[in-house]
Amino acid sequence: MPSLDLLATFLEIYRAGSLSAAADRLGVTQPAVTGQLARLEEQVGEPLFLRSRRGVTPTPRAAALAARVGLHVDGLQDALGPAHTEPALHGSVRIGGASEVMSVRVLPALASLTGRGLYVHATLGLAGHLLAELSGGRLDLVVSAIRPTHRDLLAEPLVDEEFLVVGTPAVAHTLSADRLRTHPAEALAGLPLVAYAEDLPIVRRYWRSEFGHRPANPVALVVPDLRAVLAAVEAGAGISVLPRYLAEPALAAGRVVQLHEPAFPPLNTLYLATRSGALPDPVLGVVRDRLIDAARKWGGL
Repeated sequence: MPSLDLLATFLEIYRAGSLSAAADRLGVTQPAVTGQLARLEEQVGEPLFLRSRRGVTPTPRAAALAARVGLHVDGLQDALGPAHTEPALHGSVRIGGASEVMSVRVLPALASLTGRGLYVHATLGLAGHLLAELSGGRLDLVVSAIRPTHRDLLAEPLVDEEFLVVGTPAVAHTLSADRLRTHPAEALAGLPLVAYAEDLPIVRRYWRSEFGHRPANPVALVVPDLRAVLAAVEAGAGISVLPRYLAEPALAAGRVVQLHEPAFPPLNTLYLATRSGALPDPVLGVVRDRLIDAARKWGGL
């Protein structure tokens, strides 16, 4: 059975996204982290991360292991660590954001605050509606994919999303590598699209940024949830444009592949929006600081 130290190191690598970042957070050398990971992989019997110049990508086995042991390891570390308690949080926060980033990143980052007494009420939806709710006083914080224009709202950059064109390996095998490199839009033009909305907001933005025009591809399926878009792409319904943080596990497992590699990855900034004058509230300040700190560890989404 793996020791607590090996599992704790594994979780730091999983959460930080690189061996060097995990070493910094643990206060040890990178070779020490590499050695502990090698011991754990030997005990598990298979690799847990794929190495690349961007850092490390968890394998499906690593994702399953992190989900299974994460809370238990955190709890044991708290119980065995120095005796100290963080102050209780008396209050609530109403936070809004897109369902995908809220589910995968934001709410897990806030989970430990509920143990200190914080009540979190999450609202999922589109940025425009959520910012209107924030301006009207019905939300306290919004993670927004667009910069607010309301005069009574403040926004600070939180993290950048990186977008990829993805499809199945079977689709990739039908494409000419030379054509993709020299005339990518034409190489992709005959493939059906799986989209988030009828007006193709994410796909259209990528095509305009990289190819200089709207996509001419036929649309096969529209579903307003990027996780469902990914599932449809994996099932062979077509190709799509997705944020890296959602596509990464499927890429690591080989269920989808990146079809186009731009010179500079298209990015979209997510903002943390609040009402003017709201952050003096100590509870909101704690939530804001937790999200800012977590976003530094996410790296580019």
